[in-house]
Amino acid sequence: MQTSNVLAALAALAQDSRLAVFRLLVQAGPAGLAASKIAGQLDLAPSSLSFHLKELSHAGLVVGRQAGRFVIYSANFDTMHGLIAFLTENCCGGQSCAPAAKECR
Repeated sequence: MQTSNVLAALAALAQDSRLAVFRLLVQAGPAGLAASKIAGQLDLAPSSLSFHLKELSHAGLVVGRQAGRFVIYSANFDTMHGLIAFLTENCCGGQSCAPAAKECR
């Protein structure tokens, strides 16, 4: 993942509502959620949610697909995994690390 893409993703996630939307979509899995369900679960106004989904989409973290008259949004797991890989690429000097461990092994 290129540094510019990492910066865009981190900037998009560096806001309470967008982080909440992204985490909700990760929990929903590949099936995703309609915008109305996201708004209802997070108590966001539709106009506000639209703005946040646009920012997440521009960062490549969220994708939308048409399903009848609804747009279903889901997390872009490829981008999420790429971001995590970028952030942990040089973890512990290349040694094996346990994700929950406070120290490398």
